[in-house]
Amino acid sequence: MSGFRGLRAELLVALKKAAHPLTAKELAEQFGVTPNALRRHLDSLEGEELVRYRREVRGVGAPVHAYSLTGAGEALFPQGYAPVLAAILESVRETAGPEGVIALARRQWTGLVEQASTRLAELPLHERAQLVAELRTSQGFMAEATCTDDRIVLREHHCAIRDVASRFPEICVAEQEFVEHMLGVPVERTCHMLTGCSSCAYTVRRATAESRVVTPDQSQA
Repeated sequence: MSGFRGLRAELLVALKKAAHPLTAKELAEQFGVTPNALRRHLDSLEGEELVRYRREVRGVGAPVHAYSLTGAGEALFPQGYAPVLAAILESVRETAGPEGVIALARRQWTGLVEQASTRLAELPLHERAQLVAELRTSQGFMAEATCTDDRIVLREHHCAIRDVASRFPEICVAEQEFVEHMLGVPVERTCHMLTGCSSCAYTVRRATAESRVVTPDQSQA
């Protein structure tokens, strides 16, 4: 987000990651400041048409202003190489069909799995998930891993290729395979941006227990 620093940048990220619009009070609690201290920044971002609010009734009392990103605000989080990738995938789909698109994505991610497999195999599952989240974040997906007694959730708050994925959903199939190979256990996609969720989430049930990392070649053997 070039040009944004400090609290303004943090507000934009918080609204991007939120599953629903947030009030000034909710945001203030996140950052440990007063709602009034945030409203000046929210008003500024609204004036730049990066943030909008709507009046919502939440429980007893007067309606509140709930803030979310506008289309321009969403655009601050880059789509990276999406146009070039879309052109490449269009050509692949024309010649090899949907399976060709999946195969191309698999080849792209196989190298990453092979590079990381030795290190990942030495880690317990929850640490593996944290490392995969860091990798996905470095790729532009704003990922984080959360662990509880019964499950581990890898959540991506931003899709660096969302426009491409909407045209080529085959990529999402390959992405789930990639996450499974990196973690070494089956995952369930429990949220999906393409179906209207605010994030994509992959869930591992603790019942699957710890296991070694599985490479693509091993899983297809």
